[in-house]
Amino acid sequence: MLDGPRVRFAPSPTGYFHVGSARSALFNWLLARQSSHGVFILRIEDTDADRNREEWVDGIITAMAWLGLDLDEGPFRQSDNRAAHTAATEALLAGGYLYYCDCTGDDIQARKGENKTPGYDGFCRERGLTKSATTALRFATPTDGVTVVHDLIRGDVEFANHTIDDFVVAKSSGAVLYALANVSDDRNDRITHVIRGEEHLPNAPKQMMLWSALNVVLGDDVALPVYAHLPLLVNEQRKKLSKRKDPVATESYRDQGYLADAFVNYLALLGWSPRGDEEVVALSSIIEQFRLEDVSHSPAFFDVKKLNHMNGEYVRAMTCPEFTAACAPWVSPWLTAWRPTDREVPWSQEQFDPALFAKVAALVQERVTTLGEVPAMVAFFFLDEVAMDGASFDKVIGTDPLGQQLLGAALARFGEVPWDANALHAATIELGAALSLNLRKAQAPIRCAVTGSLVGPPLFESLEYLGREKVLERIAAALARCSD
Repeated sequence: MLDGPRVRFAPSPTGYFHVGSARSALFNWLLARQSSHGVFILRIEDTDADRNREEWVDGIITAMAWLGLDLDEGPFRQSDNRAAHTAATEALLAGGYLYYCDCTGDDIQARKGENKTPGYDGFCRERGLTKSATTALRFATPTDGVTVVHDLIRGDVEFANHTIDDFVVAKSSGAVLYALANVSDDRNDRITHVIRGEEHLPNAPKQMMLWSALNVVLGDDVALPVYAHLPLLVNEQRKKLSKRKDPVATESYRDQGYLADAFVNYLALLGWSPRGDEEVVALSSIIEQFRLEDVSHSPAFFDVKKLNHMNGEYVRAMTCPEFTAACAPWVSPWLTAWRPTDREVPWSQEQFDPALFAKVAALVQERVTTLGEVPAMVAFFFLDEVAMDGASFDKVIGTDPLGQQLLGAALARFGEVPWDANALHAATIELGAALSLNLRKAQAPIRCAVTGSLVGPPLFESLEYLGREKVLERIAAALARCSD
């Protein structure tokens, strides 16, 4: 008797870690964590040697670690279980559930002619072929009756057996294919729940047939797992997320600076809802509330805008020291074990001042959605030359005589004003009033000259932290640029 649920996440390492796969892993993990005896297993289904790459395996493992989906067993490699797969094949063959077939794809298509019905026609069932270099093994599916998949999310789903073709379980090379390898491993791992995407639902009746046949030929009575097929993830057009068109790589979200807690919270909402109206929910509460029976079977919209909003909420909920530390991979990657793979920090180690960043972090925490936005916000503090946005410069300085007059006045006034945010704020109001400019218009040319942009952290605190010398240098350089 098993003490708790035993679940597995069994991805194929054939690409980046898809957000749909991350959602499947999370829902398995949540079920396991609801019991002190629950077991969460990672099994890498790597038997397709032509498509698998080791870097994708590493990506799966590191992405799951980032999300906090800790393992109880594994990671295992399906390829290590070849002996068990072969033994299962031999037992099924001896029991009369499999037969050899030498039909090629062209043979099958030629017999179909204009018939568009998919699947194999059972041509070799009664031919009595034996093992050879050209014969694969097929499972003889029943020709009548139905197979009912009892699904916690979708209810009972019926498949007429005559619509399920005699599928291949082993190639002529002897390599055992997904359907049987998966069932063999689930039986040996004592899996109690199979939680996966709805695209696997058509596989379920085949795997149930194999499971029952193995019980017969092996003389045991291993209970079928409980099935739960998760809803499809769709984009704004309500179409299935495309690997080529949609942002689906979990690793990319980590690189962009989404927080793991926020990403997990958002993934949990893709087909499931917590109690009440709040969507920002602590992980402990998600674990406590989660039920597979409450997952919707309707497609779930992967809404990046909603994810951004949620991530911003998590960013603003951090303490300033927590936020400062979390920014390290994006601002000082030479000090961290992990760093983003899709970008380089815009300043050198020598240019970066960690004490200064600890001060300015509080200025940007309220203004960023992701940690990856931080470097652009604070670059002017650390770069020797400000990266000027040309359009902004032209708008408020280059083609604006009042902007140039204000900068000239600021150059003189800022040379004598006490150097703190309040004094700088008051001085800018006075400078603007002398030119009939409100504060918003008065500070625009100063911000552009000093930071290179019209958006960024609070201006007067930024001027204070940057220091009088650099501020005056940049205002003078902006004025000089007007006369070039």
